[in-house]
Amino acid sequence: LPPSFASLAMEFYIPLVQNIANQVERDIPLTIGVNGAQGTGKSTLSEVIALALEHQHKLRCAVLSIDDIYLTKEERTSLGKTIHPLLETRGVPGTHDVAMGIDLLQNLKKKQSTTLPVFDKATDDRAPKEKWKACSDKVDVIIFEGWCMGATPQDNEDLTEPCNELESSEDEDGKWRTFVNDQLREKYTELFNMLDYLVMLKAPDFECVHEWRSVQEDKLRKKHAGTSESLSNAIMNPDQIKRFISHYERLTHWILKEMPQRADCVLELTPDHRIQQISYLKNDL
Repeated sequence: LPPSFASLAMEFYIPLVQNIANQVERDIPLTIGVNGAQGTGKSTLSEVIALALEHQHKLRCAVLSIDDIYLTKEERTSLGKTIHPLLETRGVPGTHDVAMGIDLLQNLKKKQSTTLPVFDKATDDRAPKEKWKACSDKVDVIIFEGWCMGATPQDNEDLTEPCNELESSEDEDGKWRTFVNDQLREKYTELFNMLDYLVMLKAPDFECVHEWRSVQEDKLRKKHAGTSESLSNAIMNPDQIKRFISHYERLTHWILKEMPQRADCVLELTPDHRIQQISYLKNDL
């Protein structure tokens, strides 16, 4: 983390953590959803919240990502064959094992010991169970992060026009985007209703999301230079990045428009990735 992180933490993160801690009841774990488009810093924020809650407030935390409940590669291939080819690509609602996510949250809320799944992005598949993470049975706070965390469905009439080249050329009849939207309306509603508190990292626009995702891939490329071929192949070039995030574009635009009015806390980011403002749904601070 950069040297400026200390002042960032004091101004924005520590008050947020205090706000969260004030709502914790020890008998029932509090479930925090962290939403943010790709590259906004969801994982870092989630870890910072967990560390601060554990060290400052003596609260035990479990951190999990919606990425880790992706359907297996085989399951997504089956979806691609039976419903729409675009569903082979992980990311959008409909490509997660929602039932698994609900079970995990229920177990954690009941303070039952459990193991958290791990998704291996290098192989684009769920890791074997021996690599899953054991989790304590005495959790006070569950932090659940993901790019579409807490998202709501669009109105059906808003799906009519394609939002980018991918939808124009590969989803002309709207079957894919309709399926994704229906998943949000049905299965994901039950999952997201389990959240007690929603934090949003708000990107300025989708262009920044594209740029930040490109930076992420550059960092991965440098980090894994000279490693195994399978890992190197999992790192995307610019054309692959453009196609990949096109799957996320429609829902990202919708989240940026709709979610700030109802999230419990919104951290607004600048194009150079700084936090410029924090706001709360309830004026507790």
